[in-house]
Amino acid sequence: MPKPAGRLLTLLELLQSGGTRTVAELAERLGVDGRTVRRYVGQLIDLDVPVESVRGRYGGYRLGPGYRLPPLMLSDDEALAVLLGLVAGRRTGLVTAGHTASETASAKIRRVLPRRVARRLDVLLDSLAFTDRPGESATPDVDVLLTIADAVSHRRPVAMRYTGGDGRRSERTLHAYGIVAHAGRWYVTGKDVGSGEDAGSGEDRTFRLDRIADARTLPGSFEPPADVDAAQRVVTGFATAEYRYEVILRIHGTVEQIRARLPASVATLEEGADKDGEGEGWVRARLRVERLDWLPPVLASLNRPFAIEHPDELRDLVAAFAERLTSYARHP
Repeated sequence: MPKPAGRLLTLLELLQSGGTRTVAELAERLGVDGRTVRRYVGQLIDLDVPVESVRGRYGGYRLGPGYRLPPLMLSDDEALAVLLGLVAGRRTGLVTAGHTASETASAKIRRVLPRRVARRLDVLLDSLAFTDRPGESATPDVDVLLTIADAVSHRRPVAMRYTGGDGRRSERTLHAYGIVAHAGRWYVTGKDVGSGEDAGSGEDRTFRLDRIADARTLPGSFEPPADVDAAQRVVTGFATAEYRYEVILRIHGTVEQIRARLPASVATLEEGADKDGEGEGWVRARLRVERLDWLPPVLASLNRPFAIEHPDELRDLVAAFAERLTSYARHP
């Protein structure tokens, strides 16, 4: 028969699973009477675990928010899920806390894992490989992230200090539509209503969260556009950014075939790009890029007919790439 301390931990685990638990349900699960359940609840409260009493026909007990995190009861699978999430988050750069916080959280969970589960985890981590490089970008400040999330949720303007890629600092006011994690970084997208000499012109903008400092919500509210898709706005912003070259292509194929090599963060696609009676099935792709040298192998990997409308330099690069492939193929 479980000892009282064991029943107390079982009670905490039941309450942490969520919802309101009746006294009768808890008594049955613990194998005790209702009076003992109430005594155990009192002991949890004495330990500063925020247990709330719910009155009424469907009343009972539930775990409420407290001033500190109570002891967490995790199953083996839950503990493994948390640890793997921390590992993946550090690897992809999508952690929101500093490296030290992530490491200490992992160490605390691993310290209490049963040996059998710890061995399974070590075997998995030893055999696990990632195809991408570890994230090298700075993680966003947690207070900034939570402040902007609150502004998004309550549709309130947010004031912030932003440092651009060129090192320039500016004071801005943003009507934030949403927060997006993309390619190892965190972004916020919204209308840059701005303030001061670097004020925005009411255009939709995307900002990196790790470059934002001193974010604070402002009085008032705003109405975001109908059916706003923050993720789509971010990737479209990458595809239309003001880089050195504007590339326009016509590609014969479906959108799905083209997206396999030219994702939404790289190119915008326009169906119905037929020209001079060439038949159906042509799609116009538009890209803004800083360099052209990476495009010839990408176009070759499409394995679809294509025509270069702009710029002429890309035609020369594609021709040179084709000549190199031909020479390689003929080399004994």
